Amino acid sequence: MLDDLAATIADFRTTTGEFGPLSNMAPGFPIVVLNVRIATAEALYQACRYPNEPDVQRLILDQLSPMTAKMKSKKYHSRTRNDWNDVRVNVMRWCLRIKLSQNWSRFGAVLERTQDKPIVEESTKDDFWGAKPAEDGTLVGMNVLGRLLMELRQQYREVQSGKVDQLQYPDISHFLLFGRPLDKIPTRSDFHKEMQSSML
Repeated sequence: MLDDLAATIADFRTTTGEFGPLSNMAPGFPIVVLNVRIATAEALYQACRYPNEPDVQRLILDQLSPMTAKMKSKKYHSRTRNDWNDVRVNVMRWCLRIKLSQNWSRFGAVLERTQDKPIVEESTKDDFWGAKPAEDGTLVGMNVLGRLLMELRQQYREVQSGKVDQLQYPDISHFLLFGRPLDKIPTRSDFHKEMQSSML
């Protein structure tokens, strides 16, 4: 049943496979914010839990693997920003858009390969960000990450077609990295247009 389902959706479980780069854990899509090089979207997302804890943010971002960054983050969950459940979806939305803006051609190509299929993160544990396999072979869950990626795919296409000038970023209060506001950084969301201009 899951094999039949795979033909109708763009799903990913790991960082490997055709749609593996959609995972926040996927290597090869570095992000630079406030002159800090961040290996993965997962590490950036985890660091954003702790706007008042620059030392914790540094510990997370210093890890060599995204899974280790996530595990380090768990040790400090008691120090997570108080409104995390209210802002975490917008934080994830912001992280995904930064990932795309700074890896426009490569990540955009992965989004395009999903065609118009529903994007689903298949998970055995998390039915909020992803969806779990049910006994009948269907995937059940809120699939919030998949929904954000489908939203991102649409925005990517709108920028590519010239319908809009740039990606739109959510407003997030008290959004800090090492005490500096993240929402004020250049996002390079028109990176591909800069490249086109340089070729003229």
